[in-house]
Amino acid sequence: MLWILAIVGLILLTVLLWRAFGPTLLGRTDNTPRAVGPDDDPDFLWRIKRDLSKERPADPKSESDEA
Repeated sequence: MLWILAIVGLILLTVLLWRAFGPTLLGRTDNTPRAVGPDDDPDFLWRIKRDLSKERPADPKSESDEA
């Protein structure tokens, strides 16, 4: 029974030490920029909206009146 408690304690200590010191020693931080998909990029969405507004006529009713 004492061996089981010692092993569990050693694993717990290892996990706690890894969480406290592991990632910073490897140079990794959570502040690294992540890739942004096109649907999350405001500039991309703005360009699409601009391009669509150029393709559409300003007044859709005026086209139907001409025909």
